[in-house]
Amino acid sequence: MNRRDFFLGTALALTAFGSATAAPLDIAAIDRARILKAADRYLAEKPVTITAFAAPRSPGSRQDYYSEADYWWPDPANPKGPYIRKDGYSNPDKFTAHRDAVIRLGVQLPALAAAYKVTKDARYAEHAEKHLQAWFVASDTRMNPNLEHAQAIIGVNMGRGIGVIDTLHLVEVARAVSVLKAARPRVAVYAPTVAWFDAYLAWMSTSANGVDERDQKNNHGTCWALQAAAFAKLTGRKAELDVARGRIKALVPGQIAADGSQPLELSRTKPYGYCLFNLDVLAACAHVMSTPADNLWTYKGATGGSIADALAYMAPFIADKKTWPKPPDVEAWDGWPVRQPSLLFGGLALKRPDYLALWRKLDPDPVEAEIIRNYPLRQPVLWIDA
Repeated sequence: MNRRDFFLGTALALTAFGSATAAPLDIAAIDRARILKAADRYLAEKPVTITAFAAPRSPGSRQDYYSEADYWWPDPANPKGPYIRKDGYSNPDKFTAHRDAVIRLGVQLPALAAAYKVTKDARYAEHAEKHLQAWFVASDTRMNPNLEHAQAIIGVNMGRGIGVIDTLHLVEVARAVSVLKAARPRVAVYAPTVAWFDAYLAWMSTSANGVDERDQKNNHGTCWALQAAAFAKLTGRKAELDVARGRIKALVPGQIAADGSQPLELSRTKPYGYCLFNLDVLAACAHVMSTPADNLWTYKGATGGSIADALAYMAPFIADKKTWPKPPDVEAWDGWPVRQPSLLFGGLALKRPDYLALWRKLDPDPVEAEIIRNYPLRQPVLWIDA
C-alpha cells in the first residue's frame, strides 16, 4: 500500500462513517476477553520486586534499581577496558533483571486493574494491591524512588540520565493506581503508593540524572515528559504537569519535520521501531496533557510539523510495512507494528475512523521482549473513559 492508496482508503473510511467523526469505541467490549485471560493468569503469580534479584555490579543497596546499557559491549581491542557503543545491537550479557521486574509489574498490574474496571470483581483489585504493597510500601521489598544507577556503562559510569527511560513502564502502573484508588479509596496501600510516586517525581525533577533526561532532545526527552505528566496527575502536582507540557512543546519543533517525519529517530539503526515508539509516547503525551486551550496534537513550531502530522506520516507504514523507505531495523524488525496506542489516541482526538480501524487489526499482545520493552501502554481501557 503506497501513501496515495492509504489516503484514498482514508477518504473512503470517512465516507463510510458518514462524516469525519470517529464512531464511539467500546474498549471494554473489544478487550474484555484478552484482559480477563491475562488477569486470570496473573492472579496465580506473586509479586516479585527488584529485591529478588542481586545485582553484583551495582554500587547501591538491594533496594536500589540497577541496569546496564543496552547498546554497549566489551571492546575487542581492550577486553578489560571501558565498553564501546554499537547502536541498535543489544548486548545479551547486560544486567536487566531489575528492568525485567519493572516491565513485569507494568504488564501485570495494569491488566489486573483493567480486569477490575470491566468486571468489578474484587479479586483483581486485591491482587493488584499486593503488588503495590510489595513494590512501593513494604520496607523489605520496596524499590527506592530513584534511578541513580540505571543504564550504567561498564568502565565508564555507574548510571546515566538516559536510564530514567527504564521507568516508562510505570506510566501505566500510575494510571492503574488512579483507577483503583478512585474505586477503593479506603484501602490503605494507596496513600503510601502515591507518596512513592511523589518522591520519584521530585527526584526526576531535581536530580542530575533526572534533569539530564528531561533535557534530551529525542525519545528520551519525550519519555521523561510522559512520565512526569502521568506521575504529576496521580500525585496532584499541577506545576510539574505544566513543566511536562512545556517540555513537549519545546521538543516537537526539533523532533517532527514539516512532512511529519522524525529525523532524530530516522537517524538510528532501528528507525522504524524508534519512530513508532516515540510517536506512541508523543501521542500519549497529547492524550494526557492536551487541554481545550492547548491542543498538543496540532501544536507545531515555525517550520516543523505536529504530532498529528507525525501520525499521518507513519500510518501508511503501519498499514503496510513493506512500503517503509529505509532498510529494515537491525533488531526486532519482524515484531513491528503492534497495536500502536498512537492510532487509538489519534483516531479519537483527530476524528479519524481509519486510524481506529487500523488499530483494531493489529496485535495487542506481542511476546518478543524487545517489542514489549518499547510498547509500554497495553491496557487502553484504563486510558479511555467509558
